[in-house]
Amino acid sequence: MPWIDRRRWRCFSPLSRRGDFSAAARRLRMTPSAVSKIVGRLESRLGVRLLQRSTRSISLTAEGNSYSESVRRILGDMEEAELAIQPGAEPRGRLRVSLPSAFGHRLIVPMLPAFIGRYPAIELELDFTDAIVDLVNGDADVAVRVAAQGDSTLVTRRLAPNRRVICGAPDYFERHGVPMRPDDLLKHICLGISSRGGLNLWEFDEAGGRRSMRIRSSIEANSTEALRRLALAGMGIVRLSEMLVGQDIRAGRLKPVLTDCNHAEAEPISVVYPHRRFLSPRVRVFVDFLAEQFAKSIAEGGDAARVIRGTSGGLPESDAMR
Repeated sequence: MPWIDRRRWRCFSPLSRRGDFSAAARRLRMTPSAVSKIVGRLESRLGVRLLQRSTRSISLTAEGNSYSESVRRILGDMEEAELAIQPGAEPRGRLRVSLPSAFGHRLIVPMLPAFIGRYPAIELELDFTDAIVDLVNGDADVAVRVAAQGDSTLVTRRLAPNRRVICGAPDYFERHGVPMRPDDLLKHICLGISSRGGLNLWEFDEAGGRRSMRIRSSIEANSTEALRRLALAGMGIVRLSEMLVGQDIRAGRLKPVLTDCNHAEAEPISVVYPHRRFLSPRVRVFVDFLAEQFAKSIAEGGDAARVIRGTSGGLPESDAMR
């Protein structure tokens, strides 16, 4: 069995992420030449080139990319295994969290000061994106998602329900008219999300049962916050989470439409992470913290509850619960 040199692995992992010897060296508190020598010896032992070097930058070869992913997983498992057997050990280290852009800014970010105050040894790295990141291959340690989960490789913990609402700016409806039935949307400018095509399939409850309608979006964006801003600017009709547009509806900046037939079945807001033999204490306390904060906010009628339920700053209660 080959000798496991954790020092070489710990050098290669930050180097592969940063693509820069100097940045990796600062992270490791070593000199760039020392990092270069260690990686060179690693390549010699493996008999493959891991990095493509030029005068301006470095990049991973195909072998280097595969090796980098394996190294990150193995180092993570080793660290988690060591922490798991230390009773009362303080959770520490870097925690990479993927968050939906608008939802993350509006609800999760305000919770984070309390988390950092409770776990000061954890370093948070936040990635705001509406795309679905690959948690199994190490793109993040944990993610918050606003959709039903069907991935059996992930552990899912539900935090709260969420509903979607169809809406537009009052001045848009003054110019184009108000749609009274789903087919009227074919004559309107609809705003779609490009990163998740499934959200462009709008569902309606009609006399004959539930109907799915794929909208023809004249404008698309990969950010729900961008779609909200486009709707506010009177650029078209959008179907978004009530937690995102609820305050705009209450203030009159957006007007809900088709409320009598929009299928507003609640989707779960969940926190997800990969199945692991040893669950990282960082992930465990973060998941527990989010569950605690959402439960507390909903029980007390706090910000999360008001946005999710639409009871203040969101939809009127009668519309929110349809």
